[in-house]
Amino acid sequence: MRRKVFVLAAVALLATALPVSSAQAEPSTPARRPVVFVHGSAGSAMQFQTQAKRLASNGYPAEIIEAHDYDSTFATETPDQIFARLDQRIARLLAQTGADKVDLLGHSLGTFMAQSYLASPLRAATVAHYVNLDGRTATALPGGVPTLAVWGEGSTERTIIGATNVYFSDQSHTQVVTSPETFVQVYRFFTGAGPRTTQLLPEPPGRLTLSGRAVLFPTNVGVAGATLQVYAINPLTGARRPGPPLETFVLPEDGSFGPFRALGFRRYEFALVREGAATHHFYFQPSVRSDRLIRLLAGIPGQGLDALTEKSEAHTNLVISRNKEWWGDQGEGSDALYVNGQNILNAANTPRVKRAIGIFAYDRFVDRATDLTAPIPAFFAQTFITGMDVYVPAAPANLGIAFVAVKSRTGGLELVNVPNWPSAQHRVTIQVNDYD
Repeated sequence: MRRKVFVLAAVALLATALPVSSAQAEPSTPARRPVVFVHGSAGSAMQFQTQAKRLASNGYPAEIIEAHDYDSTFATETPDQIFARLDQRIARLLAQTGADKVDLLGHSLGTFMAQSYLASPLRAATVAHYVNLDGRTATALPGGVPTLAVWGEGSTERTIIGATNVYFSDQSHTQVVTSPETFVQVYRFFTGAGPRTTQLLPEPPGRLTLSGRAVLFPTNVGVAGATLQVYAINPLTGARRPGPPLETFVLPEDGSFGPFRALGFRRYEFALVREGAATHHFYFQPSVRSDRLIRLLAGIPGQGLDALTEKSEAHTNLVISRNKEWWGDQGEGSDALYVNGQNILNAANTPRVKRAIGIFAYDRFVDRATDLTAPIPAFFAQTFITGMDVYVPAAPANLGIAFVAVKSRTGGLELVNVPNWPSAQHRVTIQVNDYD
């Protein structure tokens, strides 16, 4: 027995004296500061959902990745008020994490906001890195902060002097925010090393949670006092599974909900119920990772875009969104969006130059006919939005299906079927993944 103890002790002593091989050593972990994204015009936190999940797939804690929603119309708050809230957000994140600074990203109008924010030396001192996504140029580093500028299609003469300028001329304006190529550049800029993956890696069972806000489009004001019901749905049809809602939330002033535990690779319906308003049903593709940046974009009943759409018991109205532009005029390089078997994208309603990420499809004139020869002018005139006359027969009591499939220009075919709710009392929004 004494000999056995001696041998074990000698082995342990030898092990401590020998160098540890690189295969056995703990991998080095780059500093991970809190990340804050500032969206563009008519945008929200949704534009950063995919990159947030990619960061989390590479070791970032999901709770230190945030987006700063604001009213890009400036109807409900001023830039100074927006900046004051950003001050509070950054101060909270620094106190929460003990980090010295945050990493900041802005997109489009968000780059104007971010560069204005960094013009203050005190504010610039709280930011370690700044990423300028397809927006404002500059003759010097904003606030003197190290800067990465990523540019999409358009002039390659756009630049920020002193920054690292990267050009993806084959990517459109919003696609630049969400693409894996941009992610590689951003991750390396933040950490000094390349990412292990650009995929969204599934989380272990039992760890996936979902949370977000229900907001009014485009002001991002919270939908206060509404009830949000979350249902598990059939992955093929979108129909609710039997039983009561999995979760029910009465929304506070900022429209926030969750977090709640969800199952990976499952589809859910988020039903927004408001007194005096149609029930608004939101559908997403299956979740593979936790998501803190879900945004349910609602409207004021009878106002704005809702006032422009015809409704009836006979047809379903669809809003189909993706944070990568829909291209209908690029030949074999186009996207295809099939509704009940018909591709509704074409050169007239989704030309590349339109930069449409939101599609309103409904039975214009309520004539039970589809007419894709021209877009609906009132919607086509909106920034990042298009509209088309598509007749989707409705069924009473949620008994039928609107068959929706997406063939991305960069990937395979995805099914996002939903119930064909009658538009007289229901709104339907489908959020399509921007990645394949």
